[in-house]
Amino acid sequence: MATRTIAVVSAGLSVPSSTRLLADRLSAATVAALRERGVDATVEVVELREHARDLANNLVTGFPNADLRAALSTVVGADGLIAVTPIFSASYSGLFKTFFDVVDKDALSGKPVLLGATAGTARHSLALEHALRPLFAYLRTIVVPTAVFAAAQDWGAGGATDRDLVRRIERAAGELADLVARRPAAVAADPFATATPFEALLRGA
Repeated sequence: MATRTIAVVSAGLSVPSSTRLLADRLSAATVAALRERGVDATVEVVELREHARDLANNLVTGFPNADLRAALSTVVGADGLIAVTPIFSASYSGLFKTFFDVVDKDALSGKPVLLGATAGTARHSLALEHALRPLFAYLRTIVVPTAVFAAAQDWGAGGATDRDLVRRIERAAGELADLVARRPAAVAADPFATATPFEALLRGA
């Protein structure tokens, strides 16, 4: 059976968080959809709250530490990406944006991506379209048609709202699985392997 790697970026701030819960449900559905297509998948989760200080240091120094470098390599080297953020002030969280600010703008080109978001009310659902999609279009990723938004009332509600969320998750996971299954397996690469050595920067090279 073919094997692929799915990276999951979760920008939830609390523990537990509805953002991580949605990310886990999306990744489980994607693994199941890939299995139906004859592809085995492993999931690697990057929990951004664990890298908040690392990201701030990267912004002011220009260099990631070892932990952040490993997280960036996980995302860049994956065959597909699931990216989930809470919505604050009608857009993605600052932590989510900061992480993708430090990813090289060409590193995710052509990568299949499934977008998800959470918020307290469904009024924020359009943030997926007016904020997240443009960000990942700039990064030249291939974003699946179905994005998944979950409001507070979608969790444990039962009835129609819960069934609708399940259907959206399964549809989005199937779309991501279709893209990932058709692509050749990614070759893991160090996104910093070709970086200019610090000594050369000091010499003005």
